Amino acid sequence: MKSVIERILAGFQYILPQHFLSRIVYAVMRCETKWVKNALIGGISRIAGINVSEALSPDPADYASFNAWFTRELKPGARLFDPDPSAFICPSDGRISETGRLQENRILQAKGKNYSLQDLLADDPVCKQLVDGYFSTIYLSPKDYHRVHMPLTGHLLRMIHVPGRLFSVAPYTVRQVPRLFARNERVISVFETDRGPLVMVLVGAMLVSSTETVWAGEVTPTKNKQISVTDYAGQDISLAKGDEMGRFNMGSTVILLMPPDTVEPLAELGPGDAVRVGQKLAEMV
Repeated sequence: MKSVIERILAGFQYILPQHFLSRIVYAVMRCETKWVKNALIGGISRIAGINVSEALSPDPADYASFNAWFTRELKPGARLFDPDPSAFICPSDGRISETGRLQENRILQAKGKNYSLQDLLADDPVCKQLVDGYFSTIYLSPKDYHRVHMPLTGHLLRMIHVPGRLFSVAPYTVRQVPRLFARNERVISVFETDRGPLVMVLVGAMLVSSTETVWAGEVTPTKNKQISVTDYAGQDISLAKGDEMGRFNMGSTVILLMPPDTVEPLAELGPGDAVRVGQKLAEMV
């Protein structure tokens, strides 16, 4: 019965005006009318179970809009970054959707479902270096801290924006919609590290399709319907391990990719496990 309900809910998303609904939510989340934004902050915080005590300021009056609250900065010490030099740290709060090794160029999405590197990364040349490599997919729910941080120190080479659908990335949809992460709109960042390329994919989703990076500001939503590649190799954009690299305005999914023989997944972490930004996600080898 559960799988039947999931198929119905996921199937309904195919006919929804995903981008139109997301634009409405985008506008509402940025409303600066005091009573509206305070009601949104209070109501959604209670429903989602957000830990307001972690915010640098827990007072709704200090935020211009719900979105400003949703992407709030945390108090110093609210997240601890693993000091081990060999730690490949978690980039965000959330839950592990899947993690492990690629099967040649295939990435596991959910049991019985996978998709290709080439589809996810829009045939970027880095795909050749990632075959049989490491991946980790992390789902952020509405209650999570929504800034994304660097798992390793890296120099930005390029950013790729891939337009697409905006299916929900909730676990039930991931189990039902084939190639979901390769179909949704996404922002791909390719970094050079001392262990080879690091790829971070920020996947958009229905109602939560606004994505920012610290070097480009808001990347999505955009009217651009074509894949765009921005070359940053000649610019001095380097981010240290633990630095903020971007954020989701509302929630979504982060996918990490590294070449083979660079990262060893931790045996104690697997699908469904809760993670927090800064904790050791894997071990550098």
